[in-house]
Amino acid sequence: MAEVHIIGQILKAVDFAEPHLYCKWSLQSGNAWRLVQGEVQGQSHVGSHRLQNCSDFAQPLDIHLSAASVLGWPRLLVEVYAVNVLQQSWPVGYGFVHVPTTPGSHRLEISTWKVAPNGWWQSLREQFGGGGAALSKTDLLYSGVERYKLHTLSSGKVIVDLSLIFRKFEDYGVEFK
Repeated sequence: MAEVHIIGQILKAVDFAEPHLYCKWSLQSGNAWRLVQGEVQGQSHVGSHRLQNCSDFAQPLDIHLSAASVLGWPRLLVEVYAVNVLQQSWPVGYGFVHVPTTPGSHRLEISTWKVAPNGWWQSLREQFGGGGAALSKTDLLYSGVERYKLHTLSSGKVIVDLSLIFRKFEDYGVEFK
């Protein structure tokens, strides 16, 4: 079977309005893909940097996958959460990016969005650290089937560094140029 090694890190979150953030992540792929080694989901620590408007995570990624087909190419999903002084957390950004289809080093910027407040009370609650609306199903992140019904706002970006190693794809007639 063909193999993909994904090595890298979720570097940081930038341009978010909230100061204290953490990131949940997961790697989604099709039915032809199997995990050989590593973790396909995780969570970073809480990061904060008020002066530069970013939160450093440096969350390592080390994933080894095998594939019987290129259908269902992996994608990295991120959910960024804010935390207040009472240790309450709420989502402030959702986003995803497809893993690049070329081997080598890549810096990816994942633009994120959040669910817009649906009234003045929810807007006021979000402004004063009480939380915002959350998705009940994370498949809405990458499936556009019902996402068009949501009212959303742009939030910040998540910066990811990945190094990719591909192995045995040429044995199955797949060439990367």
